[in-house]
Amino acid sequence: MIINTNPGAAMAARILGESSSALQKSLSRLSSGSKIASPSDDAAGTGVAMKFGAQINRIQAAKDNLGNAISYSQTQDGFLEKIGSALDRMSELAVLAQDETKSDADRALYDKEFQKLDDFITAIKAKDFNGVSLFQGTTVLAVTVSDSGTTMGGAGVTLTGGYWTSVASASVTSSSNASTALTDVKAAISMLAGSRADVGANMARYEAESSALAVQKDNMSAARSRIADVDVAQESANFARQQILVQSGTAMLAQANVLPQSALRLIG
Repeated sequence: MIINTNPGAAMAARILGESSSALQKSLSRLSSGSKIASPSDDAAGTGVAMKFGAQINRIQAAKDNLGNAISYSQTQDGFLEKIGSALDRMSELAVLAQDETKSDADRALYDKEFQKLDDFITAIKAKDFNGVSLFQGTTVLAVTVSDSGTTMGGAGVTLTGGYWTSVASASVTSSSNASTALTDVKAAISMLAGSRADVGANMARYEAESSALAVQKDNMSAARSRIADVDVAQESANFARQQILVQSGTAMLAQANVLPQSALRLIG
């Protein structure tokens, strides 16, 4: 029986310290929702979860880019639809102007509307989306479609040159002019139909890419969650266990500190 050294108390104190540390970690995990309270808990998992998190953020950024590209294409199509309505009316005016029962004075009235509609189309050619031209011609916008920075280009839309120039210079002031104007307008309608098909194809591709990124993000988030997020049910059970160990360890340390007092009986 010894007094200077109390191995039982030292062991109880060490185990109590370990239990207290484990209890604090469990409390930190439950309060933060993170399985990794400290990088030392899972060094490799910390690194992997960090890389997953960065990739998830890049995927979201690419989705945002695609969302803006879809909005850009939708704006394009909206203006093209309005141009289509204008061309429809211009073709109607060109046919009406070919009526031989009408005078050139009547045709001049038709031409006023015809020219105003042409001015409307000309004004749309200069429209932009956040400073980026909507009808930039052969220049194709490169849209980021992956977290690695991969880009793809959509078909460009032009409203200049060719039949658009002919429509701009057309008139329905006479029967012959109206006949020529009708030919030019019909050709412009055909070109417009092709442009709207291109824009629609662009949107379909952007939407497909965005949907694929959404699936990738969901799975990457699930993988990161398995590494970094705490299982509340499991950790709650562990927390209760550590609480019991701390309480019992405290009680046993108190008992170990009492044992050396029995040596006093021998002295007495």
